[in-house]
Amino acid sequence: MSDRWVDFRTIKASVPIERILARYGATLKLSGIGHLRGVCPLPTHTSDKTRLSFIVNVDKNVWACQSASCVSDRGGKIGGNNLDLIVAMEGCSIYQAALVLEEWFGVGDRQTNSGSGPGLKMGSNHRSPAILENKPLPFVLSDLDFQHPYLLHRRISSQTARHFEAGYYSGPGTMASRVAIPIHNRDGKLVAYAGRSIDDSLPKYRFPAGFRKSQELYNLHRVLASAHCKRVIVVEGFFDCWKVYQSGFPSVVALMGCALSTIQASFLEAHFDEVTLLLDGDLAGKTATAIIGKRLYHKLRIQVGHVPIGTQPDRLSKQELTSLVCSTSPFGLST
Repeated sequence: MSDRWVDFRTIKASVPIERILARYGATLKLSGIGHLRGVCPLPTHTSDKTRLSFIVNVDKNVWACQSASCVSDRGGKIGGNNLDLIVAMEGCSIYQAALVLEEWFGVGDRQTNSGSGPGLKMGSNHRSPAILENKPLPFVLSDLDFQHPYLLHRRISSQTARHFEAGYYSGPGTMASRVAIPIHNRDGKLVAYAGRSIDDSLPKYRFPAGFRKSQELYNLHRVLASAHCKRVIVVEGFFDCWKVYQSGFPSVVALMGCALSTIQASFLEAHFDEVTLLLDGDLAGKTATAIIGKRLYHKLRIQVGHVPIGTQPDRLSKQELTSLVCSTSPFGLST
């Protein structure tokens, strides 16, 4: 237990919520007096149907997103204050969120009784000690069907499914009758399974309770374990990742959404020199490309693959994806 005392009231009052959003690269526009509105930047936001669902009341220093995916992931909570925003973005506790704001903005009382409280500077492993990590699973699912008709219908070969160890699971539990997708941390430890419904029943993707998508980059451990490569393609979803890999580009990772968390950004900065953004061709994907590009622009070479409007990488053929990856353009601040 840390002996650092935190003045929550001072921290909440001292940090304008728009400064936190700016640090995450969120782009919001004025929507009436004292209000901002834009695409939700939260990693819990998975819906591609809601537009401009994220609202900020600058005067009250609070935010809200009424997207069903966000509200459900937060246990029915529509929004919160600036500390709650850090909790949602980083998957941490309120106490840890306060420590993050102390470090970022130099507010609150940093004194500890012994001087040995937890620091927040990124260490060599690029993880903040204040952020909780996903714990490794004590089990591995067996008897997965790598040749299930649903995978073949989505044009995922059995070889690709086997490579990613993702297949239809007919056993008991939360992954029952779904395509079970193993998720590993950067060190290659299995930390979760995501379950994709095969009949589009809701939720389309089921994640275990307590799993923090913002703490991982899907497929990063394979990319790091393969031949040394300083370039990586970033996509939104699992099937996007598989199709890009299947098209001959193994250095690909997925955000498991369209938001880039602080930890995910640190992984990219630590391991790569060049990032190609290959996000979906809808409004959310285009907006996310602009936000992420601006956030990484001064630290990495950023290329953009212009996915056709109304589609996404997993729906493209091998020839279309090859052409897309080979015809990327440099990101500019005007993008």
